Amino acid sequence: MEFLDILFNQIEPYARILQLALIILITFIVFSILLRIIKSRLLYKIKDKKQRSNVTVFLDILKYFYAFILVIIIIIYYYGNLGDLGFFAGLLTVALGWALQKPITGIVAWIILVTRRPIHIGDRIIISGITGDVSNITLTHIFLDEVGGTIDGEELSRRNIMIPNSIIFEQHIINYNERDEYILDEISVSITYESDLQFAEKLIIRSFNKAMKTHWEKFLKRIEKEPHIRLKFQASGVDVVLRYNTIATRRNQISTDIRREIWKQINQTSKVAFAYPHTQVVMDKENKILDK
Repeated sequence: MEFLDILFNQIEPYARILQLALIILITFIVFSILLRIIKSRLLYKIKDKKQRSNVTVFLDILKYFYAFILVIIIIIYYYGNLGDLGFFAGLLTVALGWALQKPITGIVAWIILVTRRPIHIGDRIIISGITGDVSNITLTHIFLDEVGGTIDGEELSRRNIMIPNSIIFEQHIINYNERDEYILDEISVSITYESDLQFAEKLIIRSFNKAMKTHWEKFLKRIEKEPHIRLKFQASGVDVVLRYNTIATRRNQISTDIRREIWKQINQTSKVAFAYPHTQVVMDKENKILDK
């Protein structure tokens, strides 16, 4: 008996720690199982990018809520009652308020991001002068898959950028996808004043329609597919500006296909010629300069 008493006295200081560790382990296992079930059910029912974003944010909220409840359980377990917990929370709030102003601002920004939903995971945005596709929104940071950056154009650079949530209080945000996946884009083609303008417009629209055949399969039916033409006079020619709806994340690919087709069509006709800055000298039969 004496041996058991000695053994019990040695183990007793660690008993509460072991008991708490067991409680945490059990709750973690139960929470993980529930989270997997919820995630699989929700992902099975999603139909688009925004719904996937909502599921991701909802699961993040569950994780943070679980961590918060776990901290409260630990504190109550050690302090014994809610009165002590309130006193402890008051002191902790004052200390953290001074030491963690930026992170707290970031958490407030996160609450705004997950409640008002100005941006979703998968949206292409410009924030603080950086263009990127939102890959994740955490408690403290927005993660972007950078667009451009190392290259000239709007294609993924394969770099990931972390931006503090608090920046939404300081910078404006441009969202390409707030309404849908489509934006208005334009291609400018400079032709000479000697070109047949009416024929050039028809040729450019025909080139557009031909290049867009494979892309239109991915367009929603309600999106306007007809382009429109705008003209600008320049010193060396006329800019024929083609404006059309395009998929935001495939803007460069689509515009390249259209330009390639326009180039091909114009080079096959004598009625239209590309304009470019140059000097032309016209001479008469006596080799006198008439125009320059």
